[in-house]
Amino acid sequence: MVIQQISQIARAFFSTNVLLTSGSPPRPGEISQAHHGVLFLDEFPEFARSALEALREPLETGTITIARAARRAEFPARFQLIAAMNPCPCGYLGSTLKACRCTPDQISRYQGKLSGPLLDRIDLHIEVPAVSAQQLIDAPAGESTASIRTRVVAAREFALQRQGSPNQALQAGAIDKHAALDDAARKFVYNAAAKLGWSARSTHRALKVARTVADLAGAESVGVVHVAEAVQYRRALRN
Repeated sequence: MVIQQISQIARAFFSTNVLLTSGSPPRPGEISQAHHGVLFLDEFPEFARSALEALREPLETGTITIARAARRAEFPARFQLIAAMNPCPCGYLGSTLKACRCTPDQISRYQGKLSGPLLDRIDLHIEVPAVSAQQLIDAPAGESTASIRTRVVAAREFALQRQGSPNQALQAGAIDKHAALDDAARKFVYNAAAKLGWSARSTHRALKVARTVADLAGAESVGVVHVAEAVQYRRALRN
């Protein structure tokens, strides 16, 4: 698997042009080089706003179109985006280990670098709290990668047999058809979307995650427990 990683140190050197393309005539940039692989962006809000917004097209379509003067080029860019960020500039907002020294305005500006349309296109939003050294060192061993892989492969095959494509590729009508929500789950989605102010795109992406959670559990239909887990994976930024 190709993994394109842009670290905190390197991010200053990766402008919008380098992410999208390079040279003249245009050549594939970082996102196209991560095609069918992983693009990891560390310190996500520290990238230029134009670079972040440029991710919206490939995250939605799997391609990136570059137009320069009389030249126009389209490159493949179907990658898995993994992005990491601190909750605030100092990194300690919500921490029980050290007090945050940022002002509300600093926190708002920092988190505001990520637009709603961009966040809508990211399926899972997970908060990872800081842990003490004792918790880190004494933590028990987790599930093995091999065991997780077996479950993931089985769930993917389940989806392919049902609908001929992975859940990620489902579009609006197909999502409604294959999510197969029971009445309680449907009501839960209505309430969650209204309470959290989800857009249509956010709602559909949450449904695809819920369908995947159900597939991992081997369930034919999507129930409340699957939807509830999917909702937990779309947490809003803390501010």
